[in-house]
Amino acid sequence: MTTPADPLAPGAGTPATAVLLDLDGTITDSAGAITHSITEALAVHGYPVPTPAQLLRFVGPPIREGLQRFAGVTDADLEAVVAEYRDRYAGRMLDVDIYPGMADLIRDLHAAGVPIALATSKMLTMARPILAHAGLDEYFTVICGATADETRSAKADIVTDALDGLRAAGADVSGAVMVGDRHHDVDGAAANGIPAVLVRWGYAQPGEEAGARAVVADAGELAAVLGVVATVRR
Repeated sequence: MTTPADPLAPGAGTPATAVLLDLDGTITDSAGAITHSITEALAVHGYPVPTPAQLLRFVGPPIREGLQRFAGVTDADLEAVVAEYRDRYAGRMLDVDIYPGMADLIRDLHAAGVPIALATSKMLTMARPILAHAGLDEYFTVICGATADETRSAKADIVTDALDGLRAAGADVSGAVMVGDRHHDVDGAAANGIPAVLVRWGYAQPGEEAGARAVVADAGELAAVLGVVATVRR
């Protein structure tokens, strides 16, 4: 359901002037590749394997945060577990599906002249080839992600980088909108003073939609909220 009664809501008469998109859980269905790699990395280093439901909590936040918060990885083991995870994930990261309608929506936004930025907490060196493999990188004005050491990986910082990049490219960010599937996206947008749209097809737990201006169930609803004349397939 969208919230058209809110006059500030995206799509309530004023199309988005720029769109920031999360990657995992928003564009790509990457949970399997991520959780299998996490399971193997934890097992190699002697940590209990979380349940399938628990593993979904790892999808979205920076990997170091997830490993320590959800798996109890110690400071002493953290870098070794991260390295193990990345080594295993690198062989799977391109083997992901694009959510129905999202490739069409990205192309529609580009055709309509709406600048698009990727704003992901995934390492930039991984995010770029994933978009390129999907044939979508050419539609993005800016591609922003985490640094390899994750010293800059918080979603608020990534959204800042994306907005700065859009401005530098001459984009109008006065009506910019962040689109993602986790509370990190909502919180990161709020920290930068822009509205967020939460998508239901990702990995959000109940309650993570709090603070979002709109919640959408499919790419067609997202297009409507963003004010785009879409050709997305329902």
